[in-house]
Amino acid sequence: MAVRQEAETEEDRAEPAPSAVMGERRRLIGLAYRLLGSLADAEDAVQEAYTRWYAMPGEQRRDIASPGAWLTRVAGRICLDLLGSARVRRERYVGEWVPEPLPGGTDRTAGAPPADPAEQVALDESVGMAFLVMLESMTPAERVAFVLHDVFRYPFAEVARIVGRSPAACRRLASSARRRVPAPRTPVPEARQARIVREFKEAWEAADVDALIGLLAPDATGVADGGGRAGAARRPVRGGERIARYLLAFADRMPRPAVLERTVNGRPGLVVLEGGTVVTVAAFDIEGDRIKRIWAVRNPDKLRAWTADAPRG
Repeated sequence: MAVRQEAETEEDRAEPAPSAVMGERRRLIGLAYRLLGSLADAEDAVQEAYTRWYAMPGEQRRDIASPGAWLTRVAGRICLDLLGSARVRRERYVGEWVPEPLPGGTDRTAGAPPADPAEQVALDESVGMAFLVMLESMTPAERVAFVLHDVFRYPFAEVARIVGRSPAACRRLASSARRRVPAPRTPVPEARQARIVREFKEAWEAADVDALIGLLAPDATGVADGGGRAGAARRPVRGGERIARYLLAFADRMPRPAVLERTVNGRPGLVVLEGGTVVTVAAFDIEGDRIKRIWAVRNPDKLRAWTADAPRG
């Protein structure tokens, strides 16, 4: 009788509900985007994790107590492998490589907001372009350990299962990565950021070189990513005056572009359209009342997520 009851329990054990499994997708894409710096690659990595989930026999899926934890481990390992191959690809990339810009901010990729306000601040910062660019200086293992632990608050025991090293080794990886993070700056209120970006847009449209120079820090840096598929400076442009003159010369070659104010990776940014098509997305790093860095993405492969935004003025 006991044997039959055990058999019935084993047979009646249900698989995780599809809603519980697919409900992890948004959070996984948010994690993978921060690890890879590419929304397209993040979506591919998460899709591969789900493919592996559904490729398992039903009895194996029933034995997994937490589908979210399983999917996180698998997606994390896929991202770690992709980061290794991405470093090789970027060595052959034409010009400068900039992370793929994200329409909006963390609400698109982070899933349900965390209960702890400090964790929400970490998520907001981690999707900013400056933070993503900083992550590029890390090794793949450092990046995975740092993002999983410092941003998403995974314990090192779980990070170790993803990275394939001991918890102590993962702790050292995160510590090494943390040394690459610049010292915290006084945050610039979003309203001020938006005002400076708007003034930059107006000065650019008016071809007012003096106004542009006044908005740019003297030691500002401009980085453009064309990927060999769109016109862009192959190297960073350094110095506020040089950036201003480069932008005006570049605008002279564009057939009456429309410039829109949009949120880019959670910060005020600009989108440039030609004939209704998004051709440039610009993200800004602002210190005080000056623009310190500009990242302009022109590679059309990185602008697909912005297509739906194009018709709105």
